[in-house]
Amino acid sequence: MQSLSVRPVLAGSLLLVVLLSGCQVPPPASEPPRVARVAQVAPANAQDIEVYPGEVHARFESTLGFRVAGKINARHVDVGNQVVSGQVLAELDPRDLELARSSSKATLASAQAAMQLAKSEFERYQTLRQRKFVSEFELEAKTNALAAARAHVAEAQAALDASRNQAGYAELRADADGVITAVSGEAGQVVGTGQAVMTLAHDGASEVEINVPEQSISRLNVGTSAQIDLWTEAGKQHGGRIREIAPSADPTTRSYRVRVSFDDESAKPLLGQTARVYFASNKDAERFLVPLGAVYEKDGKAAIWQVDARTRAVHLMPVEVVRYTESGALIGNGLSAGDWIVTAGVHRLRESETINPIDELNRRVSF
Repeated sequence: MQSLSVRPVLAGSLLLVVLLSGCQVPPPASEPPRVARVAQVAPANAQDIEVYPGEVHARFESTLGFRVAGKINARHVDVGNQVVSGQVLAELDPRDLELARSSSKATLASAQAAMQLAKSEFERYQTLRQRKFVSEFELEAKTNALAAARAHVAEAQAALDASRNQAGYAELRADADGVITAVSGEAGQVVGTGQAVMTLAHDGASEVEINVPEQSISRLNVGTSAQIDLWTEAGKQHGGRIREIAPSADPTTRSYRVRVSFDDESAKPLLGQTARVYFASNKDAERFLVPLGAVYEKDGKAAIWQVDARTRAVHLMPVEVVRYTESGALIGNGLSAGDWIVTAGVHRLRESETINPIDELNRRVSF
């Protein structure tokens, strides 16, 4: 009887084991490789070590203003007009200047009349002195009076010449062939002597003006070669070199104004056009420029995730950062030309992790 009662218990236990085994959770699926952006290392001399945005200017620019004060009577040109040397650009109201010239004429006439009187007196006293009718002292007084009258005539003549010149200054003329790039004076406006009314960009060579920060200006010198990239001419670069470096920093931006001329002086970019200027040092020929996002810090030292092209696994490689630029980090040691590195998402990777590489356009990379 006992054996018969055990059999149902064993059967139930076996059934329970079978049911429990069928309810076990399947093991989790393996995590797919993490997507990471990668790039191939290239020598720094084939890339942009330092790049600065700039603007195209004429090599020579004149800020034009009247040489006398007055009220602008007419303006004959607008921004963008091509002008020739000597062309009248604007005029002042000439009435006050004409009145000043008329006054100078009257002063000169009065001085000349006074001189004629002094001359007649001198000649008369000279005759009287010869006849002993006047003293030597009286003749000397008339001689001095004549000299003073002649000086007054010379003074009045100079004042008249100045007033005539000022009447001519009522016309603002172009000092060279060029194009008007700015206008700050309108008809009816009262301007002071030398106040800027318009800006003239001279015809001829053009150059790019850039602003270089304090920490970089010591690496540049007059004559340093550069490459100029006009944003309207994608993929085409012009050779250039530094022509001028400002001796002092701008008090507001604390940057130095640098002028870069085109090697080909026949290049005619549009004035005001946006450009980029690139500099590369010969000392950087064996170094590598990587994006800033590729640099990873471990234990206070710089490192970069290098990708094994065969297994797609990443390995953290310590590197030496020579300096940081606006274009990226310049690497001195730790990389070789042709290495594949991770350029984005470096803080989420683990040693020997396999990745799914993509390029900067989010396309799959095949090593």
